[in-house]
Amino acid sequence: MEYFFGFDLGDAESAISKLGKSDGAAPAIVPVHHEKSFITACAVTTDGQLLIGENACYAADVSRRKLRFKSRFLEDPGCAEDIRSFAAGVLGELYLQGDLVRGSDVCFYVGCPAGWDRNARESYRAIFEKTGYPPVRIISESRAALVSACQSRHLQIGYDILAKPVLVVDIGSSTTDFAYIMGGREVEMRTAGEVKLGGGIMDEILLEAALSESPEEKELRRVFAVSEPWRTYCEFAARRLKEKYYADPAYWRDHPCTESILVRYDRPLHLTIRMDEKMAGTLVLKGSDRLGGKSFREVFMDSLRDVKANITGGQPELLFLTGGVSKLPWIRDWCMETFPEAVIICGNEPEFSVARGLAFSGRIDEELREFRADLEQLKASRTVEKIVGRYIDSLYRSAVDVLVSPLLAEAALPVFKKWRNGEIERLSDTDAELQASITAWLRSDRAREILVGPIQIWLRRIANDLEEYTLPICLRHNVPYTALSLNTYLNASDLQIELEARNMFAVEEITLMIDSIISILVGLICGGTGVAVIASGPEGIAAGALLSLLVLILGKKKMESALMNMNLPGPVRKMVPVKSIETRLEMLSGEVKKNLYKNFEEEKNEEITRRMVDEISVQIEECLTKMAEVVEIPLA
Repeated sequence: MEYFFGFDLGDAESAISKLGKSDGAAPAIVPVHHEKSFITACAVTTDGQLLIGENACYAADVSRRKLRFKSRFLEDPGCAEDIRSFAAGVLGELYLQGDLVRGSDVCFYVGCPAGWDRNARESYRAIFEKTGYPPVRIISESRAALVSACQSRHLQIGYDILAKPVLVVDIGSSTTDFAYIMGGREVEMRTAGEVKLGGGIMDEILLEAALSESPEEKELRRVFAVSEPWRTYCEFAARRLKEKYYADPAYWRDHPCTESILVRYDRPLHLTIRMDEKMAGTLVLKGSDRLGGKSFREVFMDSLRDVKANITGGQPELLFLTGGVSKLPWIRDWCMETFPEAVIICGNEPEFSVARGLAFSGRIDEELREFRADLEQLKASRTVEKIVGRYIDSLYRSAVDVLVSPLLAEAALPVFKKWRNGEIERLSDTDAELQASITAWLRSDRAREILVGPIQIWLRRIANDLEEYTLPICLRHNVPYTALSLNTYLNASDLQIELEARNMFAVEEITLMIDSIISILVGLICGGTGVAVIASGPEGIAAGALLSLLVLILGKKKMESALMNMNLPGPVRKMVPVKSIETRLEMLSGEVKKNLYKNFEEEKNEEITRRMVDEISVQIEECLTKMAEVVEIPLA
């Protein structure tokens, strides 16, 4: 894409931003009719001309005038036509002004309330598509505001904010939109989405106060009841006067802030609208029928408390205010009252946060597509597999080093204890018992926990080699170089790489390691004289004498066979102390490791190596994908 347009179509006012793919600065606000923020209004004159913005509000000779249609989109099917007319007018102006050139490679990102579901968003997108817009994508206005904050050099938030819980409060003219963001992802809340509260309520209260004070109140109300164009015109005038007052309330403290309107219907009528400090308080404290008798402040505070009570994650550490109404001084105070621990920020021009964030979103989306493509290319190149294969032998040796001693103590020793206690009749029966015990132990969480340390150390070598390939990807797409560094995750508590002991030594049911250990144990514990376990130590002297006699009678080989298959009396077994067995196993630990190393070198095959390399590589690649998601700001 060459350019990305952000279209913040608000219920009261709208704004357009434009950002080039290679632009280093923030998106530029594109004026429409010489206004950076233009009125969301459309009208059709009696001769069929389509008007938008203030022209639509001020034109007297109109057959149809529409304002505040976006807020009714989900409730009134007819509003889709109003949105289409307004969008068509904006598109026409962009072409006329030269900000948009036909056939250019551009994309429009249009905002919508966070509470709109997928179906509503698709219906909304279809309106722009049918109107003739270039490709359009609909995303949450709250998310766009957060993107704008993350990209803002003034706020200096950056990617770090994606690790913290954030509450975005977007206060528009008709709705207040809440979005809870955790780790860069929008988390659903029961109260998420829009609350029917916005600056338009203040406009209505201001206009109602003017009507109540007018000597021609009755006639004016009659005209408003039958003429929507005049009602919306006067409401628009009230909005402009309110904005004029809030732009410099200190000045208007000593000067009259009024607007006189001549309403020409069947006869001329006069309406005077006034703003002062007292009226400013009335706008937020007076109850409104539209709000069920509550005031703006009451509904806003109720909404904040409701959101706070229904956040299932951590309470927000940052509260980001956006929307034109957020500039009002007491909005920050109310938010601090509800979220005293949160840092509350608001941009220099909050009325343009969404528009800029939408354009930023387009460029980020494009960059992320390229970023993901490069990452997928790295994964497909089998680079990870080659690096893992280079170090697989050292991983095996490290695993043997840490596993053998606890395996002998926790898996083999209990088997010989069972034989000593008479639970196993013959020494030859220990083969099956050892296989079951060792298999279970290697499948246990205990074995996995023991492996974590050496795997982390081993992975550092993999990580260092892998950074030779991931660092250029990060630099190419302006992503922090640590984003794809496994070393970053090795320092975290949520290490995703897991290997089970059974998968490090076997093709099927870990036969290589189990068979090796059993043969080594039987050979070393019972080998040599064939009576090593029974006759070891001073306590085995009596048993040793008995066995020597058997050697003389049967011969050595027959005696060993007889011993292995003999159901020795309990008293004879008890002559072998547990400590004696433990000592013997400790002495054999080094010999078992030596034999396992030898077996691995001599008996391992390509299937074992391939299985280990593939499994580890897949997990590393999944980890890279998850790390990439950390720096991505989801836009859907």
